Amino acid sequence: MVHSAASSQYILSSDGTHYVLNHPIEKSDSDDRTYKMIKLKNDLEAMIIHDEKTDKASAALDVHVGYDCDPIHLQGLAHFCEHLLFMGTKKYPKENDYNEYLSGHSGNSNAWTGPDSTNYFFEVGGDHLEGALDRFSQFFINSLFDPSCTERELRAVDSENKKNLQDDGWRLDQLEKSLSNPNHVYHKFGTGSLETLRDQPLKNGIDVREELLKFYERYYSANLMKLCVLGKEPLDVLTRWVVEYFSDIRNKSLPVPVAEGSVLTENELLRVTFAKPVKDIRYLELPGGYLSHLIGHEGSGSILSLLKKLGWANSLASGSYNVSVGCEFFRIQVDLTEEGLKHYEDVVKVVFQYIDMLKREGFKKWIFDENASLAAIGFRFVEKFTVSEYASFVTQSMQRPYPREWVLSGPYLIRECDSAQIEDALNHLRQDRFTLMVVGKTLEGLDQKERWYGTEYSTRKFGDDFLKELKNLPANPELSLPQPNDFIPENFETHKQTDITPAKHPTLIKNSRLARVWHKKDDKFWTPKVNLYFMFRTPCAYITPIHCVKTRLYTDLICDALTEYAYVAEVAGLSYAITNDFEGITLRVGGFNDKVHILLEKIVSLMRNFKVDPERFALIKEQLERHYRNNSLEPPYIHALYYIQYLTQELIWTAEEKLEVLDPITAEDVQSFYPELLNHLHVETLIHGNMFEDEALRAVKTVEDILAYKPLIPSQMIRRRPLLLPESGHFVYQRKVFDEKEVNSSIVYYVDVGKAVDVKLRARLALLVQIADEPFFDQLRTKEQLGYVVRSRMRNECGSIGMEFIVQSVKDTVHLENRIEAFLSKLQSTIETMSEEEYQKHVQSLITTRLEKDKNLGEESQRYWIIIYKGLYNFFQVDQDVEELKTISKSSLLDFFNEYVHTSSKTRKKLSTHLRSQNPPPSSPHAKTFDINRLFSCLQSHSLTSEITLADLSSNLESKNFGSPDGQNALKKFLADKTKADDKEIEQVIKKVNQALVVVSNKEDSQTKVEVDQEVAKDSNETSRDDSVLSEKNVVIEDLAVFKSNMKLGPAPTTTIPFETLSKSDVKNQN
Repeated sequence: MVHSAASSQYILSSDGTHYVLNHPIEKSDSDDRTYKMIKLKNDLEAMIIHDEKTDKASAALDVHVGYDCDPIHLQGLAHFCEHLLFMGTKKYPKENDYNEYLSGHSGNSNAWTGPDSTNYFFEVGGDHLEGALDRFSQFFINSLFDPSCTERELRAVDSENKKNLQDDGWRLDQLEKSLSNPNHVYHKFGTGSLETLRDQPLKNGIDVREELLKFYERYYSANLMKLCVLGKEPLDVLTRWVVEYFSDIRNKSLPVPVAEGSVLTENELLRVTFAKPVKDIRYLELPGGYLSHLIGHEGSGSILSLLKKLGWANSLASGSYNVSVGCEFFRIQVDLTEEGLKHYEDVVKVVFQYIDMLKREGFKKWIFDENASLAAIGFRFVEKFTVSEYASFVTQSMQRPYPREWVLSGPYLIRECDSAQIEDALNHLRQDRFTLMVVGKTLEGLDQKERWYGTEYSTRKFGDDFLKELKNLPANPELSLPQPNDFIPENFETHKQTDITPAKHPTLIKNSRLARVWHKKDDKFWTPKVNLYFMFRTPCAYITPIHCVKTRLYTDLICDALTEYAYVAEVAGLSYAITNDFEGITLRVGGFNDKVHILLEKIVSLMRNFKVDPERFALIKEQLERHYRNNSLEPPYIHALYYIQYLTQELIWTAEEKLEVLDPITAEDVQSFYPELLNHLHVETLIHGNMFEDEALRAVKTVEDILAYKPLIPSQMIRRRPLLLPESGHFVYQRKVFDEKEVNSSIVYYVDVGKAVDVKLRARLALLVQIADEPFFDQLRTKEQLGYVVRSRMRNECGSIGMEFIVQSVKDTVHLENRIEAFLSKLQSTIETMSEEEYQKHVQSLITTRLEKDKNLGEESQRYWIIIYKGLYNFFQVDQDVEELKTISKSSLLDFFNEYVHTSSKTRKKLSTHLRSQNPPPSSPHAKTFDINRLFSCLQSHSLTSEITLADLSSNLESKNFGSPDGQNALKKFLADKTKADDKEIEQVIKKVNQALVVVSNKEDSQTKVEVDQEVAKDSNETSRDDSVLSEKNVVIEDLAVFKSNMKLGPAPTTTIPFETLSKSDVKNQN
């Protein structure tokens, strides 16, 4: 029976419960999974995937509605719906039941909201898919949208927004939206905030939860949903589960939401916008595969090639992207040099000269065929990736209008050669149909601020003369089409064997004073690809800040010089990366093995015979200076993590130290330095993939012959050493966040446990992290709403291991430290009261995670390289950990926890780093308690009350909420009108008001934590905790250098496995 409502592609299943696609799914030749597409009777379409080799299962569901559908008076509502949907269902009312189930079975979940889709996905241990599907499906059948969670999840949305406030990507993306047609959905603010989802609705008498229920009712319909389920069970079993758990989702037979009107009208086109970023970046944007291949090409004759010759650009990217249903932009983004910023109009001219050249040349069939061939090769050998990412990808592809049998291949393959369509698209790239955004830190005269992120900008129409010039550009002889690609692979033979047991580790095939070579022929994935890793170890690369910076300049210059050559290789499926680090230079080359040796030889030859171009050096140096300066504008938690690393490692240079030595360095300095850098080396190599041992040795011999280096002396082979925290040490390092406008603070709280080589410590720590992970997130993020970035993890660095807690929040870091310690106190009772069954679930969950299989060649290669790079060479660590985990009793874990981690331990070693905001924002409810009298006191401290009275304040500002932007703007205007204070002094007053509001906020937030503190006190006999002060046992680090100089050095990482057991029998130590 044919299901006419769906289409003739579907036929009724034998049991009459669903419809089955009547065509085979087109899949990659390398894909060993089996597929089945069905449609339920509620019109929900589902892709079901059987993978008998998987150890993880997954599901994803995409709803064809996003923030484009937000009501204009409730911007961020779709995003808020995504958050609140997870807070319990009628069948599973406990708000964290879903994540608790996943965490207890080696799983995790996530979701995201886009302009026209909201995507939900999870992964879980392979044996626990059905329970996860049951819980997951209920979100779309009977979600509670629990009123008690509304305020908390509003704060979670607001925290997510605050996390992005100083991020240039978010800021400039929103600026583009805010400057688009105000009547188009693209104009909206999709993230949402307390202002859009609580304060303004409250002011307008709108019940946000009621509006959320209406939104869910209006848009969450089965016919707008696409589902993907992946598991190891047979297709029939997976199909039965999908029918059972997802058939009750209501079908409201809704049309797909479509955006009306134009994103850019005549009012928005032909305008140039100048915008100031947070970081020092400079680029411009001009809003298809064939076109992006040509315009984004980086080889000889390309736009980028010419702009680099002129000294105007560092990089270029281009491509089309959907901004909403039925609307697409083509964007060209150029990263400008300082000189390029001065010549931005000339850069635009070069872009249109290239587009004009493409129009003159017309469609080229050979270019199309080359792209189609590369796409076919890419799809033929596409590799597996994380199951949840794959399920999410499939649901997104299902929302596109592909024929159903092309859902997997559609995003990869280029099928039809429609030259007319390509030329029509090219003709849309016109001089009268574009906008331009120029971004630079040094731009002046920016007299406007974007509504949501506060980005400074100005905008104006292009001059008539400039537009006339664009329409009459001369041909540029330096611009041309790319040449045919010589790197396209031709040999795909893998010599596959079916009766082979995969080796557990690479083999040491050479061990000399010059080199140590590890090799493993691919015996799992049988793909015609290879990964080659080289560590050129030399103390010369990092011994002083100036050595470090010269090495960085050298590697950046090499990458810059390789741009044209390597880009062609990259298009053909090859890639490389060359970076400097603590121990030398790392080179990775990978991709299709057929011609990888050509790229490797080119890179190494350039490394040895490099001529520094003074003009390119000046540009690369300026780019590096920007990088070091921009480092201070990274999110606070990045800096907090960095200072943990800085305080626990022997030799590490700060960005400030590197910036200080950069200026005097010349091109001649680098030219004379790099031969010294390469003169004495030890090269550690891993070659893994479709390459036999003799080929691997030839590749290494090529590198050795070209570089012609000498060996290091034994003392130069000692690896980096850790600094050891003293026993019973409780240390705190506090500093201000570098970015004065950053509203977030951050803490990283680290408890050191010991040596990474100790399997007993390592296994117990991993188990403790497994047990703590979900409760930590649930308590500090979900319940206490401390911030969006809330993480706990195991840290393994320089041979030392420990437990690390990361929180980024608008709350003060002292408050955050105390909340982490309150959690640790509660964690003890959590473990003590845990049933044996629940405890064993955690043990098994961790074992399942540790035994998870590599999904592709790159993942396996990276796993081996990390083991080699860290210098322990223990390829058997996972098996050792699993065996140890099986022996750990709950009492043994508690003993470990109490000795190493619990706050009452007399021997534990703890270090926390506090990055404290200089501009902490208050939240509106707390701001209301900050009354006029407190404000008057703040003004008194700045000697401003001689000019105003308490009565003045009351009459002008009594009704204002000082935590809101409107309230603070009113206060600024009042002070400017009534006092002689200048702008700087007024800003200082506002900052002090904000700080006072945070104190009030922290006091009022204490109610949020009363329950957990009472539990802690009951379970551990602790006294009431004052979260506004550090505990007395903490020692504040005043001087980083003095602190580090008093710490003991730990042992350098060294192998715990004799090399003889990892080598071929005929491999011995060689001179």
